[in-house]
Amino acid sequence: MTPSISNDRWDNVAADLRPLTTDTRHVGTLAYAAMWLGDGFNIGNITLGSSIVVAGAATLNLMQTMTAAIIAISLISLIFTFNDRFGYQTGAPYVIQLRLSFGQQGAKLASLLRGVPAIVWFGFQSWTGALALNQIRRILFGYRQDYTFQAFLIFQLMQVLLALGGFKSIKVVNSLIATLVMLAMVGVFILLITQHQLAIQQRFVHAKGTWGLPFWSLIVAFLGNYTAIFESAADYSRELKTGVSSGRRALLYLLPIGIAYGLTILTGAMIAVVTGIASPVNAMAVLFHNQAVTVIVSVFIVLGTITTNTVANIMPPTYMLTGILKMPQKGATAIIGVLAVLTCPWLLVQNSSATGLALFIHIYAIFLGPMTAIILIEYYVHRRQKVSMADLYAPQVPLYTWRAPLALILGAVAAAFTVNVSWFVGFFVGGLVYWLLGSPKNHEKSL
Repeated sequence: MTPSISNDRWDNVAADLRPLTTDTRHVGTLAYAAMWLGDGFNIGNITLGSSIVVAGAATLNLMQTMTAAIIAISLISLIFTFNDRFGYQTGAPYVIQLRLSFGQQGAKLASLLRGVPAIVWFGFQSWTGALALNQIRRILFGYRQDYTFQAFLIFQLMQVLLALGGFKSIKVVNSLIATLVMLAMVGVFILLITQHQLAIQQRFVHAKGTWGLPFWSLIVAFLGNYTAIFESAADYSRELKTGVSSGRRALLYLLPIGIAYGLTILTGAMIAVVTGIASPVNAMAVLFHNQAVTVIVSVFIVLGTITTNTVANIMPPTYMLTGILKMPQKGATAIIGVLAVLTCPWLLVQNSSATGLALFIHIYAIFLGPMTAIILIEYYVHRRQKVSMADLYAPQVPLYTWRAPLALILGAVAAAFTVNVSWFVGFFVGGLVYWLLGSPKNHEKSL
């Protein structure tokens, strides 16, 4: 599938960023679907669901929340299917895809907009996993002291070591954990409905809610939560074995993401409605008075954290750092683990509200909305899916371009004035500007 490229073209790119060939792709369709299933069942999505509850009151009712979820998941799956084609057809990662729009050096700077949010998410997910570990330790061993930070550091190290094995080790772990976590999440969902039905009906199902700005704000939060992932779809699709049609790949996104993302969002909202606590780990400790059940749920939270981080929050910024510094993937992975600690993730979610996390998502969506539009228009409209890989990896690739950065800036500025719907505004404004600017005249010659 991937064309051969002469050895003298590799001087300007790290070995881990070279195209994967048919015989070096190790992820099958079931493992690929399990990867997205495991990614969806995570504490971040539960927390996002709890963000619609402020001071114990739901700002959206059940129907509005489900409608927002359906719209967002459909858009996520659609964009995933379109944007994964570059990586699937060429075997090249996202940081190389960015060269099409931003040039060789410009792509390095642009990749920061994908990598930095992933590092923050890595830290946040690990912190919530550490909270669960601390909860387990208190119950099983009777410790009264708070060892969350120590657990956080150990948890970070463990995940980095796992990620050092690359996608081959990740797919095995994720396939097993995804199944276990899915069963646990379904169990929590059933317990909520059967044991707290009255509270959920009164405070969530029959809540007045709104179809106005908060409704669209939740959709943007949905999209913002996944935009960094579907934007770097090439990082994942390049690992998928060949021979899978676009329609089948669409189902590999839609079904697992729909099941996992939809269920976790609803579960998070119901937990916050019942307990009045936005932090899922602390809320579950209150929700389940049985210590054995609390331990079991906490274990699954930890497992879900591992699947999410290894898929969505470690490998993409690792590729980013590899591209910027031309360093080996293992060294970049270790640095990413350290940077995630320095993001101070404990500041994003408090017991009273998860609005800090929601605000963070909306802020980086300001940039990733227009970025998504730019790379889609570049590949499908300007280039019509025709790319010379030999030239793309060549040293004479243009170092910088001006069209893509200009469209990105204008899209981000427009989105900044409408934070609650930032992704939509940035996507359409940035995409429109980039389309109007047209394709550089030297595309055919340079790439």
